[in-house]
Amino acid sequence: MSLLKKLFLLDAVFAFSFTFANIYFGLDVAAFAFALSLFFNAALFGVLYFRLLKSDSRIAFSAAKKLFQYQPFAHLIAFILRRAGERGTSFAFDALSVCLWLLSFAASLAILRFFSEKRAASVNPAWKEFCKAKKRKGAAWLVFELLDWADALVQAVFMVMLFQIFFFQFYKIPSESMVPELLIRDRLMVSKITSGPKFPLTKVGLPTLKKYKRGDIVVFRNPHYSSGRKDEVKSVVSELVYMLTFTTVNLNVDSNGQVKADPLVKRLVGLPGEQLMMVNGVLYSRTKDSPQFAPVSQDASWANYDLSQSPARIKKFIQDFPIDQEGFQEMLDFERERDSMDISAAALECQRIARDFSRLSGRQALGQVKEDFLQESERGEFHMMREHYSIATKILSAGDVGAAWFNAFMTDWISSRQSNVKDGLYGGDLYADSNFRLNLMIKICVGNLIVRDCELMKAGVSYSEWRTDQRIRFLLESAQRLQNYVNFLDRRAMPIFPPNNADGSPDYIPDSCYFMMGDNRFNSLDMRHRYDDRLEPLSALDKFCVFYQSNMEPQFVSRDKILGTTEFRFWPRGRIGFLGRSK
Repeated sequence: MSLLKKLFLLDAVFAFSFTFANIYFGLDVAAFAFALSLFFNAALFGVLYFRLLKSDSRIAFSAAKKLFQYQPFAHLIAFILRRAGERGTSFAFDALSVCLWLLSFAASLAILRFFSEKRAASVNPAWKEFCKAKKRKGAAWLVFELLDWADALVQAVFMVMLFQIFFFQFYKIPSESMVPELLIRDRLMVSKITSGPKFPLTKVGLPTLKKYKRGDIVVFRNPHYSSGRKDEVKSVVSELVYMLTFTTVNLNVDSNGQVKADPLVKRLVGLPGEQLMMVNGVLYSRTKDSPQFAPVSQDASWANYDLSQSPARIKKFIQDFPIDQEGFQEMLDFERERDSMDISAAALECQRIARDFSRLSGRQALGQVKEDFLQESERGEFHMMREHYSIATKILSAGDVGAAWFNAFMTDWISSRQSNVKDGLYGGDLYADSNFRLNLMIKICVGNLIVRDCELMKAGVSYSEWRTDQRIRFLLESAQRLQNYVNFLDRRAMPIFPPNNADGSPDYIPDSCYFMMGDNRFNSLDMRHRYDDRLEPLSALDKFCVFYQSNMEPQFVSRDKILGTTEFRFWPRGRIGFLGRSK
């Protein structure tokens, strides 16, 4: 038996074994896997054994050659379909199917060598003639040219898809979260081969060889989206459709029909065994071996808060500047003021405000405090500063109940402040301490606004006239300054992550897990954040604290969600080169 016929037989064994591995007893999409695979292989080997090997037919030769070229792709589609059903598959079954696919792929590649002009004559002299293009004219020439181009494009799509699964993938930057390192429409080459690439919808693939380090720019699946088997099926199918339609149809959308931000490209900043915290834009970490938080010095080399200081060659391409140089300097000044606040002086100020309100209202803070007198939505810092007049009216109209609540709002924290101090910090860490101080600054501003409202009401000044009051205008300017800072708070700071255990002992990022952030910290929805805002208490140390709109919800990313690392930018032409040279 000739070598070619042995290869035909081997491929038939592997191909039909793969086909029968796709048998599925169910009434969903997975049932089509067996039908597709069976039909394709029956057509291929029918043409081969009943036409090509029994007669010298140009049509049979061309058909067999084309079918062998498409055999791996047809099997890949059947492989995906089989795993797209309601019932999943085991790792052992996936591994067997992958082995059969690989063996059939290898056999088809070996067979296709004999369909080349160089080797065809050694099999059958007539085959050599079949390899030469048949001359056509007119409409027939045009049709065959178009079909030939379409065939080449489809095969290229599948080959690129296979290449992207295991070796390299090209990624286009969609946002400014990594400015100034990466700009919108930058195109990157992502290396995947060392990051443990897997066959679609399985855990079968290459082992993870890459040892990730802090500072790596990684591409990973977005953990904000659900990642069940059905979601994975949709993701794989959408990628296949996206490529087959030459990027014109993208099915990878969320429930609102918006294209998902998946995958993501971010900077790896937190490692297994670390606990992180960020205050005033400085990232801190500690480990079991180094239990005290210390700044991560490397982070300062890529974290960016003031894009106005970017090099001119980068700055001209930046579309959004979240804060200008003057605003950023005001932020730094504000942080210094907050961090140097005298808490004892703040306590005296809060007591003074409570006394002034009691004097102006003629009410005493007597009886049990009704903690829910103002709902959380009414205690939002923005609402309290904007609607201070309405809140003052509500408190006054509630009599002693309102006076008792206002007194507690301003002074309840004072009695417990010393017990909340640990290692010289309120709450025991820099984040809790800074937010505790910020909470007091907002309460003092709101308290002074409410007291001034009471003074104007007592003086008979109408609501329409209070906007011209100099004291109100000064306090509203202070309120705006506070609001400006709160707007950036969740981009400028992060609580201890992972949070401490219930007994107060540290917890750490688990093995094989990492923490990622964008370099453009004021314009990056990353692993610090969820995708919706909720009212959250500004300080856990104050039962009557103000609330703020927050999307803070840090999470780490497991290694199996990392698709690869990127170090090289191949477009645009003027920015071609290795990453890390934008500053």
